[in-house]
Amino acid sequence: MIRNVGIISKPQKENIAAVVPRLLEWLRAHKLEIFYDHETAECIAEGNAQGGTRVLREELPAKTDMIILLGGDGTLLAAARMMGSSTVPILPVNLGGLGFLTSVTLEELYPVLDEVLAGNHRISERGMLEAEVLRGGQVIEVQRALNDAVLNKAALARIIDLELSIDGGYVCSYKADGLIVSTPTGSTAYSLAAGGPIVYPVLDAFVITPICPHSLTNRPLVVPDTMRIEIAFHCGDESVFLTIDGQVGIELKEGDRVAIRKAPTKLRVVRPVRKTYFQILRSKLKWGDR
Repeated sequence: MIRNVGIISKPQKENIAAVVPRLLEWLRAHKLEIFYDHETAECIAEGNAQGGTRVLREELPAKTDMIILLGGDGTLLAAARMMGSSTVPILPVNLGGLGFLTSVTLEELYPVLDEVLAGNHRISERGMLEAEVLRGGQVIEVQRALNDAVLNKAALARIIDLELSIDGGYVCSYKADGLIVSTPTGSTAYSLAAGGPIVYPVLDAFVITPICPHSLTNRPLVVPDTMRIEIAFHCGDESVFLTIDGQVGIELKEGDRVAIRKAPTKLRVVRPVRKTYFQILRSKLKWGDR
């Protein structure tokens, strides 16, 4: 039963001011309690905010039964990391560009909300990964990602020597510009651009894709997400970064190791009943077109 609804908006998105007042009116008319983040509050006039409560974005999962996200794929990636252990579903509405993850259009918003209140919606559970940076045997950083964790170099002229281990066993070494470990959701992002496969998003797997490997025999690898992936590297004096979802960057030092495993909870995404994953592939990526 949906009683409390949260709203997350992309910061400084101009058309939030045109979208949110009508959305608040619709939610109030359906007797729902409304909470919204500060980014949303800053985009609407005080009179239009009646009936809603402004809270910190991090407080929304604990106060709501569902979160409506207004923005693009980047907004959803940031919100997914914020959710922590919460299983509150997110309804992502695309106000950005490609909108592969935020596949609900503004025109579909209210029909989908009707489906949600009637209990006729679908929930897609998306696995996330958890990346640890180990330095001197100690964990110094932990980050979650919905799409991917990427080891890449800062300098353009050098390649990185990378060593991949899975469940404590040596797999192979790469000479490459970097290495991508992606979830199935992230298989259509950076991994796909680097030559990785498209993986159906609810599968329990990781995709390991080298970036520009200096070898014709290095190919992407798909493994169960029950496995623990560990990556060591050698870069000399060059800088290497661990990048999380393309939004969080962590500078690594020689001797650091990165360990990746599945996150303990999944992101729950509200999907329209009549829109399939393959429809999204065709419309967003022109998949199957000649």
